Amino acid sequence: MEGHMKLGALEAGGTKMVCAIGDEKGNILEQISIPTETPEITIPKLLSFYEEKEIEALGIGCFGPIDVNRKSDTYGYITTTPKLAWQNYNIAGAFKEALDVPVGFDTDVNGSALGEYTWGIARGLNSCVYMTVGTGVGIGIISEGRLVHGMLHPEGGHMLLSRSREDTYQGFCPFHENCLEGLAAGPAIEGRWGKKAVELAGEQKVWELEAEYIAQALVNLTCILSPERIILGGGVMHQLQLFPMIRSRFRQLLNGYLKTKELEDLDTFIVPQSLDDKQGIMGALKLGMMELERNT
Repeated sequence: MEGHMKLGALEAGGTKMVCAIGDEKGNILEQISIPTETPEITIPKLLSFYEEKEIEALGIGCFGPIDVNRKSDTYGYITTTPKLAWQNYNIAGAFKEALDVPVGFDTDVNGSALGEYTWGIARGLNSCVYMTVGTGVGIGIISEGRLVHGMLHPEGGHMLLSRSREDTYQGFCPFHENCLEGLAAGPAIEGRWGKKAVELAGEQKVWELEAEYIAQALVNLTCILSPERIILGGGVMHQLQLFPMIRSRFRQLLNGYLKTKELEDLDTFIVPQSLDDKQGIMGALKLGMMELERNT
């Protein structure tokens, strides 16, 4: 690895923790996956992976909500997660203390947006939105070349939508009856139709409804953020038949309101992830690099 940086990357998910070692070019040199249990069980396993590796920095893309405000007393913490064992847990601090290296920290979806922006299909652009549709729905945003935070971080999975008239499913979000996540994430598909998304691949009406909700969300994101490209990832988006349906419904809903060169060709505006589902871990590498630069 002579001449290359040695960086740690952690994609901290609610189900599994993906740990990797890579370099500043986005190459993943080693990767393991560890189930997410309680911090007492999981964190020592993660630390033992990184401890022998002599990394220069670590980047963490983490399930949320998390505190990404550097001025806050709880910066680096997982805050109000439904995973009770992880509530108010100082995840960034645990690694910083044990490994004594700079630790970059952001949401898993901002990490994925950063991976695509640095090495993937948003490379060379100034803005993009990354949306994951899987067990939940999350949104990462880069605007004017910077990750978007604000008072917390984007929680676009909980934007409220107009419910389809035919849809009698009540939604699975405990907070909102008509949010994007509650109506369109993997568990909503299973809850509504009684089967997992992969078993429903040939069912046109399933995907028309899914495309309706995703297209509504993308119109909202386009009108608010004006991104140059929208990237869709996550398990549900492996159903590639969704893309033409989403683009078609998006065009109908936007109804000619915006005229830009990007929107002339929706095949290049609304696109699948491009990094073989490694966008999150590659984004975490970049988060580590950025933190190292901040500290030098």
